[in-house]
Amino acid sequence: MQQFSQLVKLLGNSTKTNEKLEALSQYFATAPAKDKTWVLALFSGRRPKRTVNSTQLKTWCLQATGLQEWLFDECYHTVGDLAETISLLLPPLTQPMAAPLHYWLEQLQQLEQATEAIKQQFILNAWDQLDDGERFVFNKLITGGFRIGVSQKMMVNALSRTYQIPPATLSHMISGNWNPGAVTIEELLHQSTTGADASRPYPFFLAYALEDTPAALGDIAGWQAEWKWDGIRGQIIKREDQLFVWSRGEELITDKFPEFAPLLTSLPNGTVIDGEILTFANGAPLPFQTLQTRIGRKNITRKQLQEAPVAFLSYDLLEWEGTDIREQPLAERRQLLETLVAAQQQPVLLLSPVITCHTWEELTALRLQAREKMSEGIMLKKRSAVYQVGRKRGDWWKWKIDPYTIDAVMIYAQKGHGRRSNLYTDYTFAVKDGDALVPFTKAYSGLTDKEIAELDNWIKRHSLEKFGPVRTVEASQVFEIAFEGIAASNRHKSGVALRFPRISRWRKDKPVAEINTIEDLKALLQLSQHQDDSSA
Repeated sequence: MQQFSQLVKLLGNSTKTNEKLEALSQYFATAPAKDKTWVLALFSGRRPKRTVNSTQLKTWCLQATGLQEWLFDECYHTVGDLAETISLLLPPLTQPMAAPLHYWLEQLQQLEQATEAIKQQFILNAWDQLDDGERFVFNKLITGGFRIGVSQKMMVNALSRTYQIPPATLSHMISGNWNPGAVTIEELLHQSTTGADASRPYPFFLAYALEDTPAALGDIAGWQAEWKWDGIRGQIIKREDQLFVWSRGEELITDKFPEFAPLLTSLPNGTVIDGEILTFANGAPLPFQTLQTRIGRKNITRKQLQEAPVAFLSYDLLEWEGTDIREQPLAERRQLLETLVAAQQQPVLLLSPVITCHTWEELTALRLQAREKMSEGIMLKKRSAVYQVGRKRGDWWKWKIDPYTIDAVMIYAQKGHGRRSNLYTDYTFAVKDGDALVPFTKAYSGLTDKEIAELDNWIKRHSLEKFGPVRTVEASQVFEIAFEGIAASNRHKSGVALRFPRISRWRKDKPVAEINTIEDLKALLQLSQHQDDSSA
């Protein structure tokens, strides 16, 4: 545990990629075998289930420290992170215990069905056996809030350096449905695609945003254009007479979409299709808000199946007849995919259509129809390209439509978490409704570090009221808020909910009197609904 806590500290404090890479590589070369497997799981999103809630941790910390609740709350609001707050408040350890990381994680797993009294005793004992750094990591693991500045790509590169395995091959080896408590890292890095885990997906190929004009890509004949669908990126896998559906976040979601069950009997074994899960009816996609009614639900009702039917729009074939075909050119993979989908005759398995254009100017004009087609824009894929791993420049580009924008005034601010726990980085914005201000969205991204520091200083000097961690501020700072979509919402005072809201710029040039109104938001909502109706 000590070795892992030191790794976390280094990764959290360092801003140098090579330094982080070297630390990870060194850890994978020297740590106990079981610990390495667990670290691989933690850094790839396979965290253990949360067995203790925040209220319990706070209560037990108060018991261990003897603090008053109001003082704990003040400390929490200042630090901004529950795990760090507790680790800072606890008294010095009295019974040091040198146990490895996997010991603590396995103990936490065993607590899942334990009584609250047993959980409490275990947590209190652990706090008394770990030093400050170990407590912090332990608390992060308990709360399920374990986040560290390590990308999947960095972890893969570190493993590649340690085990001398090409990154693309290694990415595939560590994907899929594996249990860190039941497999060693050495076993994991020597499994074949089939056999040990027939469900294993391929790492997804991701696109970069197109920043230049598409004409800079050369002759349009060398590119395949498709609509960029606004759904859940996924893979459908048929191996060993079993069907699996994976999301891009490597979540196995087969049971959440029973509509795909017929593919179990129709798809041939050794098939892996890449595409997008969309709610789909009458030959057209439905708004993303419809798909949201299906996301996160453990049990799907008959009503939800009827009101939000899904389909899989396929746009690439990664495995065919049990052979990995990612090294074949896109043009060849697409031809095989078209043949496969046509042979299925399954209404839930559709082909994402190719946009036929002879010039970039023609495609530019068609891009303006994206919202009417329930699309985010256009994907551009080089016909000669192989299917790569992760986000790579050159072969796949996303050419998104311009977002909606609204000018709004900031009315509330709240501190962030982790590195930003001492800075106000979460903001609430409002538009005008006559002489009143109506909050309509929150945003916390889009500003530079310099702007965040400047705004934080302003907030601290212009706070009016305090509600726990939230500050009411003078309504004088105007920002342009960008977002991808808008929908009616009964849960929000404004009556609308935005999709992917973020700050596009700080409008220091604009007075509050000139911000947008609630009528402007409703007009955008009507426009969006009209486009939805036209698409249907």
